[in-house]
Amino acid sequence: MPGRKDIAVKQSIPKEKRYTIDQFNKEFPDDDACLEFIKEQRWPDGIAFCEKCQKETKHHRITGRTAYSCDYCGTHIYPLAGTIFEKTTTSLRLWFYAMYQIGSTRCGISAKQIQRETAVTYKTAWRMFKQIRSLMSDGDLQLEGPTVEMDETYFGGRVRGKGRGPQMENKTPIVGIAERKGRVLAKTSPGQVNAHKLMGMVKEHILPESTVYTDELAAYNYIEKLKSDDGKPLGYQHRRIHHSAKVYVMGDIHTNTVEGFWSLLKRGIGSVYHAVSREYLQSYLDEYCYRYNRKDQGNLIFKSILSEVSAKAK
Repeated sequence: MPGRKDIAVKQSIPKEKRYTIDQFNKEFPDDDACLEFIKEQRWPDGIAFCEKCQKETKHHRITGRTAYSCDYCGTHIYPLAGTIFEKTTTSLRLWFYAMYQIGSTRCGISAKQIQRETAVTYKTAWRMFKQIRSLMSDGDLQLEGPTVEMDETYFGGRVRGKGRGPQMENKTPIVGIAERKGRVLAKTSPGQVNAHKLMGMVKEHILPESTVYTDELAAYNYIEKLKSDDGKPLGYQHRRIHHSAKVYVMGDIHTNTVEGFWSLLKRGIGSVYHAVSREYLQSYLDEYCYRYNRKDQGNLIFKSILSEVSAKAK
């Protein structure tokens, strides 16, 4: 009988979308390689605007510092300035490794796990993850449709009883919108979910004339009546599935896509993070949406997160 070493392990990620730990170690062997990468993101070939010379000039690394110096006048530029790494005393390579880990998993990874692997304090690991999550946001995403699903769920403490009454007050409402075979967004909704909030999200995030699939919640009744600011009908088509009658799919009418995302989200947060406060819940939703919207990238999502460092530099 063959031993374990003779058993071929099937890779779930296509070869062109893999980024292994060996590749990571070769590309980012030390802090200098990480700094050079950020510099190249912000100023390719070291060409940057020099405030003193008032022109684009070549800059070279200053040994032992996180600065680059102008060839002509010696004025310094700092690749880490304005990024999540500014003023950090933690190794850049550890930051990159944390990004690699958070981008290579489907359900996330805890700060406690990074603490165990890197020997930083839990406070440092938690702060790193908070900063990295700030990069993982698609902002006010507009879904392109033409078919989208919309649903709401609740996150937090235990529920007593049934329905959406006072027993839900200790939970945080979340509204999700998902393109079929596409992207998803999820937003916390302070207070109770109502028609005004839901219709505002439809107008903000769903293109006019899209078909919107929902459950039977009465607050969705106004989707086909929505109008633009100048009074023109927006042309939304509304289809709904009646979950209360235990009907979950009727032809192409269902909300399985967004409900699948809820399952991934709750399973991930429950098993990895265990508990999330209302204060930080939106940042966790952004993290899960960011990964979901790039699921076709394999674990090259790490490189997408890295690209956000310069894109979101202040």
